[in-house]
Amino acid sequence: MVPLRFPRRLIAPIVLVLLIAAAWSLGLPGFLTWEGLAREQATLRAGIAAHALLAPILFVLIYIGSVTLSLPQAGLLTLSGGLLFGTAVGGSLAAVGATIGAVLLFLIARSAFGESMAKRGGASVTKLRDGLRRDGFSYLLAIRLVPIFPFWLVNLAAALCGMRLRPYVLATLIGILPTTFITASIGAGIGGVLSQGGKPDLSILFSLPILGPLLALAVLSLLPVVWRRWRARDA
Repeated sequence: MVPLRFPRRLIAPIVLVLLIAAAWSLGLPGFLTWEGLAREQATLRAGIAAHALLAPILFVLIYIGSVTLSLPQAGLLTLSGGLLFGTAVGGSLAAVGATIGAVLLFLIARSAFGESMAKRGGASVTKLRDGLRRDGFSYLLAIRLVPIFPFWLVNLAAALCGMRLRPYVLATLIGILPTTFITASIGAGIGGVLSQGGKPDLSILFSLPILGPLLALAVLSLLPVVWRRWRARDA
């Protein structure tokens, strides 16, 4: 009888799924809340002042873990970064944490399922993967600039569709910068709101003065794709 071999490529995603299940069962998503942030903001600021080097590193590690485990606290963490570190530093730390977490999730999904999907997907999947290898940066940049789709879903979709790592990293980092710094700037000014028991109004992110320029940038990022396809059809 031939012994069954467990595919090594499935170890990382299984561990990731177990960690996600453990995080939800332990209630980790409920630890970071508006109420908790309002109650502990003075303590957190005192801790940051006392540990000026360690605090940013810890914040980035928490952000990486949150994104890798696909927990729904990314927006609140970005606001917390602005509140605790200021717009520039908090936004930068959030962008670094989000990008590294997205890359980790991307690599785990791609190593586990990307190759098998390419083999079983047929001609349509092959065509899609070829298109993403050629124009993936522009497509992903447009999606990142307009934060309509869930962050974790975009990470998985890019991995399963066979996008290359380098354009994925660049498009992710560049694409999340505008909304990250806008959110961090909102966080930098919500200390008084939280102290009074209120919550910031994040609908401003989807208002025309902010969403309009982001949509324009997304359209501009797709112009190289349109140009190449027009040239190919003309040829």
